[in-house]
Amino acid sequence: MSRTSIRFCLVLYSAVMIFTGLSRAYAQDLLVNDFEGPDYGQWQVQGAAFGQGPAKGALPGQMAVEGFEGKRLVNSFAGGDGSTGTLTSPAFEIQRDYLNFLIGGGNHPGETCMELLVDNQVQRTATGPNNQPGGSERLDWSFWDVKEFRGKEVILRIVDRSTGGWGHINVDHIYQSDQKAKSRFIDVTRQLQVEGQLLLIPIDDQATPQKLQIWNGETLVHQLDANLAAGDADWWAFLDVSELKGQSIEIRGWHLPSDSQGLKAIRTADQLPAEGNLYTEKLRPQLRFSQKRGWNNDPNGMVYSDGQYHFFWQSNPVGWNWNNMYWGHAVSNDLVHWEEKPHALKPYVMAQGMCFSGGGTLDVNNTGGWQVGDQPVMVLGFTDTGAGEAIVISRDGGVTFEAIDSNPVVKHTGRDPKLFWYDYQEQDKSLDELAKERGGHWVMAVYDEAPENGQNISFYISNDLQQWALASRIGGFFECPEIFELPVGETDQRFWVMFAADAQYVLGSFDGRTFRPDHEGKQRVHYGDFYASQCFTHAPDGRVLQVGWARINTPGMPFNQAFSLPLELTLQETKEGPRLFAKPAEELNNLRSAPIAIERKTIDQNGLEVPVEFSSDKTICDLELEIEMGSAENLKLQFGENELTIDTRKGKIDEVPYALEQGLLKLRVVVDRPMFELVVSEGAGYLTRPRRDGGEPVKAVRLWTDAGTAKLKSFKLYPLNSIWRQAEK
Repeated sequence: MSRTSIRFCLVLYSAVMIFTGLSRAYAQDLLVNDFEGPDYGQWQVQGAAFGQGPAKGALPGQMAVEGFEGKRLVNSFAGGDGSTGTLTSPAFEIQRDYLNFLIGGGNHPGETCMELLVDNQVQRTATGPNNQPGGSERLDWSFWDVKEFRGKEVILRIVDRSTGGWGHINVDHIYQSDQKAKSRFIDVTRQLQVEGQLLLIPIDDQATPQKLQIWNGETLVHQLDANLAAGDADWWAFLDVSELKGQSIEIRGWHLPSDSQGLKAIRTADQLPAEGNLYTEKLRPQLRFSQKRGWNNDPNGMVYSDGQYHFFWQSNPVGWNWNNMYWGHAVSNDLVHWEEKPHALKPYVMAQGMCFSGGGTLDVNNTGGWQVGDQPVMVLGFTDTGAGEAIVISRDGGVTFEAIDSNPVVKHTGRDPKLFWYDYQEQDKSLDELAKERGGHWVMAVYDEAPENGQNISFYISNDLQQWALASRIGGFFECPEIFELPVGETDQRFWVMFAADAQYVLGSFDGRTFRPDHEGKQRVHYGDFYASQCFTHAPDGRVLQVGWARINTPGMPFNQAFSLPLELTLQETKEGPRLFAKPAEELNNLRSAPIAIERKTIDQNGLEVPVEFSSDKTICDLELEIEMGSAENLKLQFGENELTIDTRKGKIDEVPYALEQGLLKLRVVVDRPMFELVVSEGAGYLTRPRRDGGEPVKAVRLWTDAGTAKLKSFKLYPLNSIWRQAEK
């Protein structure tokens, strides 16, 4: 053979060997299961968690699930987080170096996980990323190095043994490969000099929440999930970092999309972008407090101190939806005009978990021993998720807050502590000597949902706000308890009033330890989108002032949800006995201008229309009506595109019952930009509802009947001034 032939053969042999090596290195992937079928095939199902087959995405009660391949995935949320079970594969041979898969859901090792079994022993395990409230249902790629098991038969077992939060697992598209699956996400760290009072964060409402931490040296300043915009922002969120001005901070982001520019866009400034438009937005409430940016839900910790109303609430400052759960903070001198302050409580910084709902009070007698100087300590009690009930204090009138050393002060399965001081009464024989010496003791009313106790309100008592003992329980109540005492009208008769998040109340007696209902069932004053209300402690003149969460969306706005007007609660005697009444606090009348007024007009099927003609903001107004119902059937009240039906046969205005006084019906409708509130019969019923024409001017008010006639005895339409007018200047 010639040298040329030998050289050619060697080149050919080398090429074949290289090709063979490449073929092995990039051998075709082997699919284990993509879960695209209507059932699990040969995989064995035990328990209820995995349902009868792969899910088509999110299951009832679950956040949106994303990041899976195709149209189906394994989702153990069937029946909610309380369900359990396993999903086990048939045996298969490991023929590649890596086993790749998509995984998401709960991060509970050994409880929400996927396991690789070799010879019936667990050799590999993987979990989802979430173990705290918040997070996302996003799946991401992960892998196991399984070179050592090549040629062996293995089994996969997907496990859901957890019944708590994030007690489920999501898995999809399992395949063997000689290449590792690469995560779609990266971890990023960035240094930033604080030059302004606000840390501005770009938000995309449709983005998946990303985990961010803000560090100042060795101190964690903020930890949150932010809907970080990868490109253009829908709006800019902010965190107050004024105490760090002139210092350096480190921003850490986990699992950001690999092409995200969001972390680079974070900056500091002394004001929000488009600050001049603040409080003028189309759906911005003009008659009650709303936070500048982000989501709100429950009012919290409401307390009157040293001439100021302190209002706190559940706040997600960096998202349009529920998450994170800071405590927002605002103050007012008149219950009408509000100034937003820096956040009072920060999740994972002042707590082990999120800062869920709770109450506020003043330690007037310095029972905790924390007071310095003459100013009583402000006390906030809240649920530290995963830990228990916790307490923070402020020695400077609500400017700064610090956690006490004995947190959590109560450990149980529940949330939402309401704190109040119970004054000693002569008949209270069970009080200990220290309580008698101090004139009373502390009470914590808190929701308890331990399975062995059922849903109830538990009462704990304490002499010093630090050591607490269980005194009693009462069943039949859900979250966010509230309890207070009121007289019946101007009489000496008094009742304790207790309710929870739905505001359906019970009247009874309370001896500092046990609540005893005075009647069967519950009574109701609130209807519509009203939830999780709370009342100010230490309100002046003994008034009971209530604010509720108005569960009303504000689409297209950089803020979401609302609060009710501040309401004054009273007990009044009625034909059915003592009942709770709710009316807007009288301070709101100071927003009124001269009214449009008419009287003695007939209302029939032809209708009566009153044009709204005034120069101020026509999106907000206060309407008072007195109607002699006469022979009217289904009298309709329309303002803008919003309509209420007064059904004379059922005795209801939509779902709110009413009663006539000498044939006369009194109504009040307070119209704000995103919502309206209806006050029926001087506060016997109260309806909170979103407007159909949110943010649009009210051009006319119209009344008509389906049959018969009524008489409009009195009509007063007050134009209202915005509470933000001072802020707009």
